[in-house]
Amino acid sequence: MSQPIIYLGPTLSREKASKILDADYRDPAKKGDFLRLSINSDEKRYIGFIDGVFLHDYPPSPIEVYHLATRKNIELIGAASLGALRAVELEKFGMKGIGKVFQLFKNGIINADDEVAVTFVQGKNILQSEAMIDIRFNFFLAYKCRIISKQTKKRCVRIAKNIYFPFRNYEDIIRLAQEQYPSVHDELENFRNYIFKNRDSLKARDAIKLLKYLKIKSE
Repeated sequence: MSQPIIYLGPTLSREKASKILDADYRDPAKKGDFLRLSINSDEKRYIGFIDGVFLHDYPPSPIEVYHLATRKNIELIGAASLGALRAVELEKFGMKGIGKVFQLFKNGIINADDEVAVTFVQGKNILQSEAMIDIRFNFFLAYKCRIISKQTKKRCVRIAKNIYFPFRNYEDIIRLAQEQYPSVHDELENFRNYIFKNRDSLKARDAIKLLKYLKIKSE
């Protein structure tokens, strides 16, 4: 069976991904990538869509992804980032969605593209900003660990949401929260120490789920 094709960028490093699944890893999908995808064999092929471009170029449109999802012998799976968004839009046309981010969008708990949007260094796929969905996740984990209060969690998430997505980072969120709510300065310093050592990513977790799904499928 041919290798799965995976569009992967800053959500998960190629090194980590390759340890899970031997695949044809490609840069974040942009407009035209799926239309140019040459698959002429009658053999079943798997395409994993995790990352797509946002600011750097135009992303694949829903209609472009639709044309790939409905092709014979293609199973298209989306997760974690733009792939999860497109999977929600095109599930009824055969695209499969995997993971928590997909479920959150599908159930209408979150509904804005900026929840998964980030900026990154092209070619190296190094993050320059934090995804809003991961910011929510890390503040939730910090609250569960009793690093911050529920009120502080809500305030910090609200502050983060009001920052334009290319500029979202924990240092600025902490700074703005300390300026607006000086009474929780020490609490936020505790969060600063916590996030430095314990930063997690819901998007990365979902990307891993997609890779593990494809590993089973392609065996």
